[in-house]
Amino acid sequence: MFNKMFNKILTLREKKDSSQNSQGQPKEERPLSSHIEDNLLALRQVFDLCADITFRELRLNAGNSPRAFIVFSDSLCDPTQINESILKPIMQEITALPAGLQLTQANLQQVILERLLNVGKAQTSTDILQLVHFVLEGQLALVIDGSSAAIIAGVQGMKQRAVDEPTTEPNVRGPRDGFVENLSTNLSLIRRRIRSSRLKIETAEAGALTRTKIAVCYIQGIANDKIVAEVKQRLRRINTDSVLASGYIEEFIADQSFSLFPLIQYTERPDRTAGSLLEGRIALVVDNTPSVLLVPCTFLPLMQASEDYSNAATFATFIRALRFIALNIALLLPALTVAVLSFHQDFLPTQLIETLSNTRQDLPLPIFVEIILMEFLFELLQEAGARLPQTIGQAVSTVGGLVIGQSAVSAGFISPVTVIVVALTAIASFTLPSYAAENSIRILRFAMIILAAVLGSVGIILGLMVILAHLCSLRSFGIPYLSPFAPLSLRDLKDSFIRVPWPLMKTRPRFFGAKEPIRQDPRQGPAQPDKGGKRP
Repeated sequence: MFNKMFNKILTLREKKDSSQNSQGQPKEERPLSSHIEDNLLALRQVFDLCADITFRELRLNAGNSPRAFIVFSDSLCDPTQINESILKPIMQEITALPAGLQLTQANLQQVILERLLNVGKAQTSTDILQLVHFVLEGQLALVIDGSSAAIIAGVQGMKQRAVDEPTTEPNVRGPRDGFVENLSTNLSLIRRRIRSSRLKIETAEAGALTRTKIAVCYIQGIANDKIVAEVKQRLRRINTDSVLASGYIEEFIADQSFSLFPLIQYTERPDRTAGSLLEGRIALVVDNTPSVLLVPCTFLPLMQASEDYSNAATFATFIRALRFIALNIALLLPALTVAVLSFHQDFLPTQLIETLSNTRQDLPLPIFVEIILMEFLFELLQEAGARLPQTIGQAVSTVGGLVIGQSAVSAGFISPVTVIVVALTAIASFTLPSYAAENSIRILRFAMIILAAVLGSVGIILGLMVILAHLCSLRSFGIPYLSPFAPLSLRDLKDSFIRVPWPLMKTRPRFFGAKEPIRQDPRQGPAQPDKGGKRP
């Protein structure tokens, strides 16, 4: 209720100006003229003060040597491809056409398009604004005098980063390739893993000025049609002038804007994206972003790693149990320390109380202040390590933590127990496979510490109840956030805290609404041979 009221207050003034959000890119149509001078003048006015846009006027070696010009972006096109695939054919090879083919003003454009251009993608455009859009995408436009349509040829040659292992989601066993900033490359990494025509890829654009491309990927017949339609509708509702990264899209299409927990999952791994598509989820690939958005998102996939499906089921189950234990340590250990040492010393054995009392003698600060200060220091070191270059970032985090912690203990400001608790909390938080989930725990940890300092164990219980109630209320594209636990689905528990062997995972997750719930034949798996050496 409070989220809805806050959203209404924030958007009250913006409703009057919503029609002005897309003024950066005019939407009216401007057809090309059949006179080359008019088209050249119009395009030069559009690209005025654009130093990277090149115009070249030329005469074609055909008939009455009609005038023409090409326009392209130096920074987005490949000059070698322009020379070999565009200029050379229309300037030289046009004279080597079959003798029976008569070049006229009427068929010149069609002959160039069908017989001369050595490019994989070519089309025509009759609108100046559409032509401008193609040029800014890295394509070349050829305009011929006497024709009201321009030839558009794909000659993109932008430099891009090579496919490399993801830095935020490394693994020991499994594929090592990761997404890059190029949309076509990212789509090829997905297509290599799902070589089926049922993998549908629909494109959209967002941002009136940036015109950022978004690819909506799903498997037809597996993904829920209602969720696919909802994703497309939310993308169409985006009305802004700029979309520079997938984080913009994430906030525009999420079910809630002020939840600490991620309602849309992102990943840099193509194998994880392919696995999610095969479960019935939808992937949003945003141009210029090396990560893919996965919807719907529930809490359970945030605690799973792609490596879980490459290892044996028993080891994957052990690692998952370890992660859930680490989740509780990262969230509750500092708060429990504050509550026990401040309110509930009777819960501890006498010998342990004496040991803790000896370590805290003559300390000037209460345990609550010590924990808060050390957690704040750890957050500073973690942020500094992330922002500094990789070669020195790790050294700053490690040396800073050791030196400052040891110095604070030696100077008598901090007890050794506080340093141990904060260190264990940091180690536990690093085991979480999702960086977005880790960020949520980092914020909630401070809230739990404050509640423990005020109300003791009662504050911790109240905090956990509020967190659980909030999680139960969350939805991601209509899917309960805590599924398959709330509501309970026994069938989907096979891939939750535990992971059963692959032959037993015959069905897809039910709550994603997969239209084909059966993914494999259940009558397979290990089998003992009979006495004759034959398998049943």
